[in-house]
Amino acid sequence: MSDDSSANDALGALRAAIKQAVMDVREQTPLAQSFTNFVTINLVANAQLAAGGTAAMSYLPDDVIATAEIAGSNYINVGTLLPFFKDALPEIAYKLHKNGKTWVLDPVAAGIGETRTTILESFRTYPPTIVRGNASEIIVLDTMWGLANAEYNDSTTRPAGVEAVDEVDAAVDAAKRIARHLAKHSPVSKGAVAVSGAVDLVTDGKRTFRLPGGSAMMTKITGAGCSLGGVTATYLAVAEPLIAALSASLLYDRASEIAEAESDGPGSFQVALLDALWNVTADQVATSEIIETN
Repeated sequence: MSDDSSANDALGALRAAIKQAVMDVREQTPLAQSFTNFVTINLVANAQLAAGGTAAMSYLPDDVIATAEIAGSNYINVGTLLPFFKDALPEIAYKLHKNGKTWVLDPVAAGIGETRTTILESFRTYPPTIVRGNASEIIVLDTMWGLANAEYNDSTTRPAGVEAVDEVDAAVDAAKRIARHLAKHSPVSKGAVAVSGAVDLVTDGKRTFRLPGGSAMMTKITGAGCSLGGVTATYLAVAEPLIAALSASLLYDRASEIAEAESDGPGSFQVALLDALWNVTADQVATSEIIETN
C-alpha cells in the first residue's frame, strides 16, 4: 500500500471518529462540569448546552470531586482567581488524578502573578488530559513545567493578559512536549493540546494537525476560548483526547464562520454563535479541512 493511500485511510478514520464524537455528544448529552472564570461562566454553560452536552458549574473542591463521579469529564479555567483557589485547584487536580478522571485545562494568562503561577506549576504532577490555550499560554506552560530547555523568563515570549503575543507556529514544539507529558499521566494513557489562533493546531504529541478557518470575530467577544474549553470537555466525555480536541475546535471553526455571516457585530455574533453550535451538523464538522503536519 502506498504512503498516500495509508495517509488517506488514516485521515478517513480520523474523520469517521470526529463525526461519531459529534453524534455521540448530541445523542448522549454528556455532563462535563466546569470550574471556570466568573467573566465567562454563562457563555461556557450555554455553549456546552448548545453543542449538545450538559453543564454543571462549581467552585467548591468537595462539590467538584463529588460531581466528577457522575460527570463524563471536567474543565478547569484559571482566568479569574480568588485567594482560596491556590489551595483548592491543586487539591481538585490531585483528586481527579487519584480517581482516574479526565479533565481539560485552560491556562488563561499563564505567567502572570505568583498565585496563578503556583497553581499552574502544581498541575505538572497531576496534569489534565487536554490543555487548550493560545500560543503564548502554551509556550509559557511548557517552560513552567520544565519540559523545554529554557528559562521561565525566556525573552522570546511573554504573557499579555488573555491575548497571545506569539503565533501558533511558535508553539508547535511546546504543544507536542505538553501532549506527551499529559499522556504519561493520563487515565486513558493519551493526551492532547489544542492551540487556538488564525489557524488552530491540535496535537497528541505524535500526530499534529492544522485546522484552517474560523472567524476573527471570536476575538471580539469575551469567553470564546473559555467556552471552547468547556465544549472540549464535553467531547472528552465521549471521545479520546485527540478526537475530542479536534472535534471541538472544528465545531467552533464552522460555527464561528456561520455566526460571522449572520451577525452585525459582537453582540449579535455571540447569539449567532450559540445558534450555530446547535445547528452545525456532524458531517459539516467531519468534512472540514484538516491538514496533518510533522
